[in-house]
Amino acid sequence: MINGHTELIAHIGYPTHTFKSPMIYNPFFEKHGINAVVVPFGCKPEDYPAFLKSVFTLTNIRGALITMPHKVVTVGLLDEVTPTVRVAGACNAVKRLPDGRLVGDQFDGAGFVRGVLRKGLKLAGARVLVVGSGGVGCAIAASLAGAGIAHISLYDVNTAAAEALGKRIRDNYPAIDVTTGSNDPAGFDLVVNATPMGMNEGDPLPLDVSRLDASTFVGEVVMRTEMTAFLTAAAARGCKVQVGSDMLFEMIPAYLEYFGFATTTAEELRTVARLSY
Repeated sequence: MINGHTELIAHIGYPTHTFKSPMIYNPFFEKHGINAVVVPFGCKPEDYPAFLKSVFTLTNIRGALITMPHKVVTVGLLDEVTPTVRVAGACNAVKRLPDGRLVGDQFDGAGFVRGVLRKGLKLAGARVLVVGSGGVGCAIAASLAGAGIAHISLYDVNTAAAEALGKRIRDNYPAIDVTTGSNDPAGFDLVVNATPMGMNEGDPLPLDVSRLDASTFVGEVVMRTEMTAFLTAAAARGCKVQVGSDMLFEMIPAYLEYFGFATTTAEELRTVARLSY
């Protein structure tokens, strides 16, 4: 029941048809009698800076979930960000402090890393390939760097984006070997698709799956469907995989804490979620 006491969490992105958060948060709030609701807001890039400021003038807003394509530009629109945001170069959570300042944090990478660790992957000393250096790719790379990996290879069709991410990792984690410019997945312990490729039927795959080793763990960020064409092809090679929605379930407890709600577990969220594709 939505009433005059309901607090809003704005889920801002464009387009909104892939959004899964409302199908997870809202059943959780309903189960625990929390008078809050996550609402999708479809906002095009040209309208976003003004909209972000405007939505936080609402007196009943608790915070905002920021998703594609706004995560990178958000960093420059806030009064304060965390070190994780500065390394990732992207922000996916915004809240307003009592003094009116807007602050941001980043949980994409944390959710991904928590997911693969819970599935048994050892990240300390691992060799990692991350394809895609946009907002989510940068966030995952930043959290992987913080988890003690030994080597990270970064690839993006926008070469400058991958090189800029590589520089930020070198600056903050000088012990990590960083390379850029290749999406060849051979020889890696973990391969991550952090691009939108696979979001739409018929999309090309982000890399040559025939080059994947069966021992490689493969992760995905696309959430339009559970097993994307990329993950299906990787699983056929014998690889263990992490679906895109796992990253979301693992990051939600951190979001809840950030917005001042009681925390939960990924297991409970999976139990109450009403996902549809």
